[in-house]
Amino acid sequence: MTLTPIKTPVVAKKMFPNYVWDMATTDKTLYLTFDDGPTPEITNWVLSTLKQYNAKASFFCIGDNVKKHPKLFQQIISEGHAIGNHTQNHLKGWKVTSKDYLKNVEACDKVFKSEMIDDQSQMVNLFRPPYGKITPKQGKKLIKIGYKIIMWDVLSFDWDKNVSPNNCLNNVITKAKPGSIVVFHDSVKASKNMMHALPKVLEHFRDKGYRFKSLS
Repeated sequence: MTLTPIKTPVVAKKMFPNYVWDMATTDKTLYLTFDDGPTPEITNWVLSTLKQYNAKASFFCIGDNVKKHPKLFQQIISEGHAIGNHTQNHLKGWKVTSKDYLKNVEACDKVFKSEMIDDQSQMVNLFRPPYGKITPKQGKKLIKIGYKIIMWDVLSFDWDKNVSPNNCLNNVITKAKPGSIVVFHDSVKASKNMMHALPKVLEHFRDKGYRFKSLS
């Protein structure tokens, strides 16, 4: 059983105001994000599904996965989605020193730069801590060197084996609102729930007049 809420409480956002939890807007816009890829077949499916709804999203990629699947990483960028750093090896910040954590973030950044083709070269300044677990010191250091730390407003819980596909869907459609940053995962572990929920989320909010944008 997890104590993590589906929707981030206002008090948590106020405790860490330097992190990005949602986007201030009154427009009907959602910011879908995908963590832990790129993953063959699963990320391909996500990209195809997003394209069907003319939706853009943000992918927080693990450096080691980018190194293994560079063409998939390049496809994410070429199709107009944003990319973000998710560390080289999916580190849990609470369990490593700040020095080792920043080294891992830097290693991921180096992989990104090495795998971008010439016309994709861009500065990657979005960062999401794996598990959402990052120490205040680590956060301050990353912000100081130019990263925006992207957290979330709504968790789909697609990775949780105790959450059914329909509950995963309902987590999003009942909690998301204009400006919400929503977390999905393009990973093997989350694929069953995510593949059930994503097209239905896109259809539900599209029919309500929403647009889906990437973070910049």
